[in-house]
Amino acid sequence: MKKLHHVVIVGAGFGGIQTAHHLKGANVRITLIDQHNYHLFQPLLYQAATALLAPSEIAWPIRHLLRKRSEITTLLAKVNDIDKFHKKVFLENNETIEYDTLVLATGARHAYFGNDEWANYAPGLKVLEDATDIRQKILIAFEKAERETDLEHRAALLCFVVVGGGPTGVELAGTIAELAHHTLSGEFRNIDIQKTRVVLIEAASRVLPSFEESLSAYAMNALEKLGVEVQLGKPVSECNALGVVFDDTTLSAKTILWAAGVQASPAANWLEAETDHVNRVKIEPDLTLPGHPEVFVIGDTATISDESGKQVPGIAPAAKQQGQYAAKLICARLQNKTNMKPFRYRHYGDLATIGKRAAVFDIGWMKARGRLAWWLWGIAHIYFLIGVRNRIVVAMHWLWIYFKGDRGARLITQVDNQSSANENTIPNEIKKDS
Repeated sequence: MKKLHHVVIVGAGFGGIQTAHHLKGANVRITLIDQHNYHLFQPLLYQAATALLAPSEIAWPIRHLLRKRSEITTLLAKVNDIDKFHKKVFLENNETIEYDTLVLATGARHAYFGNDEWANYAPGLKVLEDATDIRQKILIAFEKAERETDLEHRAALLCFVVVGGGPTGVELAGTIAELAHHTLSGEFRNIDIQKTRVVLIEAASRVLPSFEESLSAYAMNALEKLGVEVQLGKPVSECNALGVVFDDTTLSAKTILWAAGVQASPAANWLEAETDHVNRVKIEPDLTLPGHPEVFVIGDTATISDESGKQVPGIAPAAKQQGQYAAKLICARLQNKTNMKPFRYRHYGDLATIGKRAAVFDIGWMKARGRLAWWLWGIAHIYFLIGVRNRIVVAMHWLWIYFKGDRGARLITQVDNQSSANENTIPNEIKKDS
């Protein structure tokens, strides 16, 4: 009996899940490998980090999503290396998996521009654990400030710095400002919550630099109305336990969040492939590794240009389109069809939200800002959530927050019972959160 063609997919993000989805009905067996047991809706990750949504509302167990696909085997494992010549994937426990076709959709991680030690002081936001850690960090900062008697230390605790003015940075800064100035209003007795500072630092000359200038200007104005202090054209030169340094200015802050850059996963190292400056694999127009047509590299792991010569952005729609294309090409090859056209990316637009009532929305033929853009942004994100229940729950939460301003996901768990008012023994941030 002839063995089924074995497709190994590494990564259960948008690209990997989309590949598996579009291989349904193909004469293949699939092994899907991921180091987490969940598929994450990353565009809303910042909302889990800022107590707007619970983690369970933006992540779903991979096995549950694929429970009806008997041809798919899901493995919770970490890939350590790949032998592209012998078509083998090596896992962390010395297990080896052979493949006929390999799809690498391993995403990206934070990039600190050669200053990796900053990660200890300025965490980024890529996976669910990042979101729960940051949420704990933000909420505990207010609790520490409530007990702090030294005014300088209290000011540092009430200063939140976001580095990076792209969509993630803008969304983080806006929602932290709303949390501090509106949601938490009236809940503390020893601190003036209105004195909370949220500082957004962007090296470029404007926030949302990938958007049209008028939309960037609107976003800047909306942030300032929320009380965010925006520092433009001032790259960060130091992050440490005391705060940040930018443009020869030292700012004391106990909470620094990184949204300034990404670096691709180690996939290029496994493949010994040619890369760009952030370690993304340079691929062929059909999304395959040069010299190895059986290896697809998609999503944030890869670099490829669109028809206009611009870099395909590292966003969910791009990864989903690439996953769909890879699946179609695999199916075409199994049917001995060789007339597949090269991958063509279709850009559907740019969206970003600034707080609970403002957003910018640009889909080329239509541009919107303000409340209308916020509603369009919300509808678009709810549409792409998995499952009717999650769509209803998230929509209801957003509506409640929109009209009432209350955030239900503000629980701090597993704090140190031995904590005291001393700065070094007050509750430590949590590493996991259910």
